Amino acid sequence: MSAVVWETNFPGLTLLSRGKVRDLYEVGSDLLLVATDRLSAFDVVLPTPIPDKGRVLTQLSLFWFEKLRDIVPHHVLSATDFPPPANTFSQQLAGRSMLCRRTQPLPVECVVRGYLVGSGWKDYRTSGEVCGIALPPGLRESDQLPEPIFTPSTKATAGHDENISFDEVVARIGGKRAEELRTVSVQIYRRAAAYAQARGIIIADTKFEFGLIGDQLIWIDEALTPDSSRFWPAQGYQPGRSQPSFDKQYVRDYLENIGWNKQPPGPSLPPEVVEQTRAKYREAYRLLVGAELP
Repeated sequence: MSAVVWETNFPGLTLLSRGKVRDLYEVGSDLLLVATDRLSAFDVVLPTPIPDKGRVLTQLSLFWFEKLRDIVPHHVLSATDFPPPANTFSQQLAGRSMLCRRTQPLPVECVVRGYLVGSGWKDYRTSGEVCGIALPPGLRESDQLPEPIFTPSTKATAGHDENISFDEVVARIGGKRAEELRTVSVQIYRRAAAYAQARGIIIADTKFEFGLIGDQLIWIDEALTPDSSRFWPAQGYQPGRSQPSFDKQYVRDYLENIGWNKQPPGPSLPPEVVEQTRAKYREAYRLLVGAELP
């Protein structure tokens, strides 16, 4: 097992921010995105890391960025070769880091839902809609939707993202760009979902982030990982109930069961929950890529 990384420290590199999972550094005119093994649930970073998690997120993102680059360009320059002074930390960066082009991030989380679950299921039960999009009556929890739907949200720097309407996206970034985001997001989801389904994984929903270089749309951050998506095993899929998952829903369920109030600080995770979560992340990688995590 590789070393667990909770927090990074690279003297000589400028730390721009620490997110819930990733540490972001400046390297010349580019950015260095380092995925740690931190895990957040209900927008709280838990005190217990998940071994291999950062490497799974990075390697799976690299896989999808390359596989779907014909749809939209991505921001990755390299995941193996880092310029000075970052190259002096190559051992710590190996497997969990991406040197990326700097973009102007768009202020929208691009969520695509293919199945009725989570907050979408809650909305549907009360209104028959998901984020203002009317759906047919009689749908059950975990049902596949007639078509994937684009349900954007804000990008909160702290606390929860909030669902917003497509009209709000238009108001923020303009109609042409909003249409482009919706079209590209749904196109990525359709391609990825079809690929994953053939390999035993249902992608129930996922979220993307995009930025601009000049006028060109660039896919940034992460790509179709267990942190940004709901992955379900296709075998045994049964609408009308919640589904087992390859993502951190397992941890969310554990936290719900112990009655945590979802306020910081988060509780420590017992060893068996850590190991089960690690195994789920690694298994998602193995099924999708067709090889064990290197």
